[in-house]
Amino acid sequence: MFKKIYQSFFLIILIIVIGCSKSSDTVNKELNKSNDSIDFIQIKTDLLFNSNQIISILTIPKESFDKYDIVFSHSDLDFMTTSSFGKSRKAVAAVNGGFFNMDNGGSATYFEIDDIVIANTRNPELKWGIRKDLMNGSIVLNNDSTISINKANSDEFYELSNLEEAVLVTGPLLLLNSELMEFPNLKFVNNRHPRTCIGITDDFIKFITIDGRSSKAQGMSLPELQEYLKSLDCLNAINLDGGGSTTMWIEDSGVVNFPSDKSGERPVSNAILLIDKGDK
Repeated sequence: MFKKIYQSFFLIILIIVIGCSKSSDTVNKELNKSNDSIDFIQIKTDLLFNSNQIISILTIPKESFDKYDIVFSHSDLDFMTTSSFGKSRKAVAAVNGGFFNMDNGGSATYFEIDDIVIANTRNPELKWGIRKDLMNGSIVLNNDSTISINKANSDEFYELSNLEEAVLVTGPLLLLNSELMEFPNLKFVNNRHPRTCIGITDDFIKFITIDGRSSKAQGMSLPELQEYLKSLDCLNAINLDGGGSTTMWIEDSGVVNFPSDKSGERPVSNAILLIDKGDK
């Protein structure tokens, strides 16, 4: 199902943007379904931010959304791995989703599917609650099958609105209308960690994972992630749960990134899937 292509083009772009001169290994794969092309690229490099990085990017053309859906999947009764979420829905690909209660499961932020409230925002003062200045964005799945990244509204706003097919509040926002968003001065922001994010360009939706916490992949701070996404021409971008949760799974290839937990892929409460409408 995948065609393996080795290219130097992306490497040249990285060198120009970052201005470094060490080494990089880039692998491109093309997934052909429904006569459309979805590209997967994995970059192993020490060209970025004087650090070793492993970056996985799944690129979906916006023109393909007559054939594909981006959907949220969740489990409130038990934790599931991102790959299990993908397999259970016969998805083309999946990444881990939003922040969650690691003791009892369930989203730590507002989460809604088909006008049904899955979770309200957890009090930041409680365990697994998260500061509002970090959870300041939302991923909205619109009724026309498009996806948008916006500033977060209140839980009450989304509960009363019927304009969205699904909403997940997460964050922090990284880019909005090409502008770099500001962050609070926190270790979560400034230290390097594995990261999962979604970026939107003029023509594409990008699922992106940044591996970390190893000698081969150090991860990125949020300002570094912003700079990198800007170099990919993202106009809007948002951070998802990261750390040990960071996972990208692709049908027939399995987990393609390198989760940082010693036990491997971490079970989570929700995931974001790409589904071929013809497989529903």
